[in-house]
Amino acid sequence: MQLRPHQTRAFDSMQENDKGQIIVPTGGGKTYIMIADTLKRFKLPVAQTTVVVAPRILLANQLCAEFLEHNLDGHYNQGVDVAHVHSGETHHFSTTNQFELNTWVNNSKKHILIFTTYHSLQKVVNAVDVEVDTIYFDEAHNGCGRHFHIALSQIVQYAKRSYFFTATPRMGRGVSLDRGMNNTAVYGGVLENVPAQELIKSGAIVPPKIVPFETRNSTPRDKYNAHEIDADNLRDIIDTFDDSQNNKILVAAPSSRVLGNMLGHTTILEYFKDNGYDVMHITSKFGAIINGTKVGREEFFDTLTKWGQDDNKRFVIFHYSILSEGINVPGLTHTVLLRNLPIIEMAQTIGRVIRVHSDDRKSVADGLIPAGAFHLYKKQFGQVSVPTGQKRGDAIGKRLQNVVNQIFVDGVPPIAYC
Repeated sequence: MQLRPHQTRAFDSMQENDKGQIIVPTGGGKTYIMIADTLKRFKLPVAQTTVVVAPRILLANQLCAEFLEHNLDGHYNQGVDVAHVHSGETHHFSTTNQFELNTWVNNSKKHILIFTTYHSLQKVVNAVDVEVDTIYFDEAHNGCGRHFHIALSQIVQYAKRSYFFTATPRMGRGVSLDRGMNNTAVYGGVLENVPAQELIKSGAIVPPKIVPFETRNSTPRDKYNAHEIDADNLRDIIDTFDDSQNNKILVAAPSSRVLGNMLGHTTILEYFKDNGYDVMHITSKFGAIINGTKVGREEFFDTLTKWGQDDNKRFVIFHYSILSEGINVPGLTHTVLLRNLPIIEMAQTIGRVIRVHSDDRKSVADGLIPAGAFHLYKKQFGQVSVPTGQKRGDAIGKRLQNVVNQIFVDGVPPIAYC
C-alpha cells in the first residue's frame, strides 16, 4: 500500500510498540493504517487472529468491506476466515454466541478476522478460545463509555497487540479517570498525533467552510412546531446551495421524533422530489429507509456508497447520531446541523464532508494538479451550514466555529471527558 507520510509514521510506530493511540483527524485514512499493519502481520507463517472493533454495526460492515478490498485472502497461502460478532446482518459467518464463536475459531486453519462492536465486544472476551494477536479499536473514544470499558480493559490484558484509533480522544477525570484515554495502562501512550493542517496542506482532506444561515422564520421553536420550523429552515438553506452541481447533503436531525414528523407531516419530501433529490434516512428507531422503502443495512450501505461515487446523483441523507462517527460516505458536499451536537459528534460530522473527491485524488496522484491547490479541485471545500438567528441557532453556530478553529486553526484535536 502507498501510505501518506502521517500514515507511515503511525505504521512505523506500531511496528515498534505493542500498544498505543493513533490520533488522526477524520478523513486522514485511519483504516488504511490498520489494513497496512494487517497485511504485514498476515505475511507471518503462523496464522494470526485480528479483531476490529467499531462503534456501530454499519461501520463494522464498512470496515470489513474495506479490509477485504485489499484481497487479504488471495495474498497468502493460509487464506483468511471472516467472522462478525454483532446482531446485524452480513453474508459472512456471524454470531453473538460465545460457544459458536469458539467452535468456528477452532475449526479455522487460516488467518482470522473478527469484526465486532463495542456493544458485542464482551462476547469475544467470553469466547475463551479466541487468542487475539492484534486488536484495532476504531473510534476508540467510544471505549471510554461506562458499559464498554469493562470488556475493553479485559481484552487488552491478553491481546498481544492493541491499538486505539480516533480523531477525538476522550479523557477521564474524577471517578471516571480510569476509563479515559489518559489511562496509559489500558490505552498506551500516543504513538502518532496528526494535526489537521498537515492533512490540508498535503491535500489529504479539503478545508471546511462554515456558512451560517440567518433564518427567516421568527416563530419561536418548541416541541410542537420543531418539525415545521426545521423543514422550513432546511428548504431555505438548500435553496442557497449551488444548483449547478449534484449536491450530496448530510442532515443531522434533532431527534428521531422530529425527523419522523418532518418527513411525514410537512411538504419537505415533495420539495426534494421537485428538485431531483433522492432521500435516505437511518435511525435506530426507524431503521434504514431509501426513498420511502425500508431496506437492510447492507443494502443501505451499498446504495450510499454507489450514490456517493456517482457525480450524476443528488441526494439528501438524514440521520440521528448513526452516521456521524466513522462512516465513509463518498462524495458528500454539504452537511446541515439542525441540532447542537456534543463536541465529538460535531467534529465527526464536519469530518464527513471534508473528504477529497476521488477525481481530485487521482489528479493529484497523476501529477495533473498540485496537492492542496484547492482552487483547482473539483471539490474545493466541504460546506457546513447551520440555521442561526434565534438563541438556539446562534449558540450552535458559535460552538461550531469554535470547534473548527480548534481543529483546523490551532491544530488541536477536540477533547471530551467521560
